[in-house]
Amino acid sequence: MQKLIRSYLEYLEKEKNYSPNTIVSYANDLTQYAGFLQREFTEAAEDYNRITQQMVRAFMALLLEQGVAKKSVVRKLSTLRSFYKFLVRKKILSTNPALNIVTPKLERKLPQFIDKDSMQKVLQLPDKDSLEGKRDSAILELLYGSGIRRGELIGLNENDVNLRTSSVKVTGKGNKQRIVPITQAAKLAVEQYLRSRKQLFPASSTASLFYGKNDQRITPSQVNTILKKYLKEVSEIEQKSPHVLRHSFATHLLDNGADLLVVKELLGHENLSTTQVYTHVTVERLKEIYQKAHPKATT
Repeated sequence: MQKLIRSYLEYLEKEKNYSPNTIVSYANDLTQYAGFLQREFTEAAEDYNRITQQMVRAFMALLLEQGVAKKSVVRKLSTLRSFYKFLVRKKILSTNPALNIVTPKLERKLPQFIDKDSMQKVLQLPDKDSLEGKRDSAILELLYGSGIRRGELIGLNENDVNLRTSSVKVTGKGNKQRIVPITQAAKLAVEQYLRSRKQLFPASSTASLFYGKNDQRITPSQVNTILKKYLKEVSEIEQKSPHVLRHSFATHLLDNGADLLVVKELLGHENLSTTQVYTHVTVERLKEIYQKAHPKATT
């Protein structure tokens, strides 16, 4: 089975253009599943034609019994469906044993976001007298002003930013590219950061837009640290990650009357259903304001 898993992961990398992080996640899921089959259904682990729907269900049940989060179980089931779909397409299997298994129902969690006033305070926090502060300011302004993902921000090269048209070329999931407009504030912040960086590092050959340590492309953990540093100063929300700014971007656009389809394109979502979660956020906020403001709301 390990040979089939390697073949599938190679397919995800070379044909589907999945990100390295996504491929690692798929690899971990499939390795865990293969280990389960080896322990519980040895014959099926050695002959994949013997794998049944009941075996896949048993794997899901074991994960839930072990206290694995439902969200993780759903992801693992999705991995198995995709893996077996690949095997069916390659005519290695005739049927997909994971296809008709009922997905565990998830509790819908509304995305956390920062209100507009607090967001403005966050954007004012970096010390713009230092290169690091200018970099942090540009990162905050870009994340909030364009709604791009952390990975998309990290992947930006200097030539992906068009200051003349106030836009950035973003490479998203599945290696798909899109052009995203940025705010005037984000444009100015990036402009100031690049000007200072060139003065301090005139001979740098690094193509990346944002540096971390030692003149190298910034890392995911460094971006997380930057966001946590500033968000903890003004917000009581539990989640203090780059995605909070993406959530805030989408929520504030919809609050101000933006079309849902436009927000979908800006976020780079494939399905409208993914974007619709933000409409629930705005409805909940409307209810909250109504309860506080209407004299008869609680009587």
